[in-house]
Amino acid sequence: MDIWIKAAQLFLSLAILVSLHELGHFIPAKLFKTRIEKFYLFFNPWVSLFRYKRVNGEKKYSWFSKNSPEEWSEDPDTTEWGIGWLPLGGYVKISGMIDESMDKEQMEKPAEPWEFRSKPAWQRLIIMIGGVTVNLILGMLIYIMVLFTWGQTHINPEKMSHGASIHPYLGEEYGLFSGDQILTVDGEKIENLDELNKIIMLRDISTITVRHENNKTETISLPEDIGSQLFQAGAFPVFGMRMKMASVANVSKGSGAEKAGIKSEDILYSVNNQEVTYFDEFQKSLYDNKGKSVAVGVLRKTAAGATDTLSLKAKVDVEGKIGFEVAMGSVEDSSAIESKSYSFGESVSRGTSYGLNTLTDYVAQFKFIFTKKGAGSIGGFAAIGNMFPPVWDWQAFWLNTALLSIILAFMNILPIPALDGGHVIFLIYEMVTGKEAPQKVLEVAQYIGIFLLLGLMIYANGNDLIRWINGAF
Repeated sequence: MDIWIKAAQLFLSLAILVSLHELGHFIPAKLFKTRIEKFYLFFNPWVSLFRYKRVNGEKKYSWFSKNSPEEWSEDPDTTEWGIGWLPLGGYVKISGMIDESMDKEQMEKPAEPWEFRSKPAWQRLIIMIGGVTVNLILGMLIYIMVLFTWGQTHINPEKMSHGASIHPYLGEEYGLFSGDQILTVDGEKIENLDELNKIIMLRDISTITVRHENNKTETISLPEDIGSQLFQAGAFPVFGMRMKMASVANVSKGSGAEKAGIKSEDILYSVNNQEVTYFDEFQKSLYDNKGKSVAVGVLRKTAAGATDTLSLKAKVDVEGKIGFEVAMGSVEDSSAIESKSYSFGESVSRGTSYGLNTLTDYVAQFKFIFTKKGAGSIGGFAAIGNMFPPVWDWQAFWLNTALLSIILAFMNILPIPALDGGHVIFLIYEMVTGKEAPQKVLEVAQYIGIFLLLGLMIYANGNDLIRWINGAF
């Protein structure tokens, strides 16, 4: 059932984002009196789920029909509206434009005044960036309304008397340990511990000041590439709240935990006969034994209701993990979890800043994609769907939709042929040189872009398939 709830949220989110993105192209095209032949939510190769058009004042529509334009070829000045069956995007077919339809026959005819190619370059540029603009504005509007409606929950580091849970990589390399209290970053206080994960991974910081468990205060210098170091080491999340050990929620297929015989609902309480209280202590014990086998103490309930005590040998991988997820246990310093409400004016300011920071952080993480580990982390529709919770939560739904809207804006403005950014590059070239790019060049570029996008889509969804086989989903 969980997978269907996630799929429904993903479907609804994409339907909203794609429709509004294409509307961002449609509205300026109409304002500049450019003919729109089709407006489709999702793609419709060969077959359309639904089609609607007014032909000479008469409403025509069809369900589950083949794409036969002849029957609706009359009255070309009206738009055909439809829903496709392939939820990989959507499109607005604009007359006189080289796009994914590759309508060469139309392009071989003399240009008509209502066609895209007949419009001034500045008008065509506005039409092309309309979808990206809508997605950026939409993302920020959603963040504003989420903050206004639900407020924001954050973790106040000042109220964490037991200190933070810190990934052992920082202890090994820089002397930051679980139990340390985070005081400042680059001399400024941190309002939200969750934000600190983004800051250290994606933004340039040079120092972090902490109070160790012995009450000694220390300012620790960090290198410029600390984010890349943490990413390559698999050290994320970096910071969190200290949590007592709880039962195992899930065991990854083929992992050291599965091979050792660890099962869901087991309680892990020791490593190499050293008992642990907090999950971060268990994590550190594994990290200190990277690449080795360890004895894991396990408490397991029997069918009769008794509890067996087991010692299981598990192989620790090079990242200091054995491959399991722990259920949410009791959290220390629960009073540090604070909720704050905002007025509409405050929501506008904070929501806009949140949206801009989200865009900046997403752009910054691209430095990780061009690494071996980063390329392997690229995901497709299953990975995106996994962002949504297994229960319907409107706050989480809108937050994920806002994130996807900003991602869609950035991805579409990349200078890749077949994307909006590819068309923008050719238009800027035309505006600078005063010469249009040859039609043949545009056609070849479109083919190359489609080929690249299909290849990326196959690769990303192939990664999802591999993760599913390995039990990561």
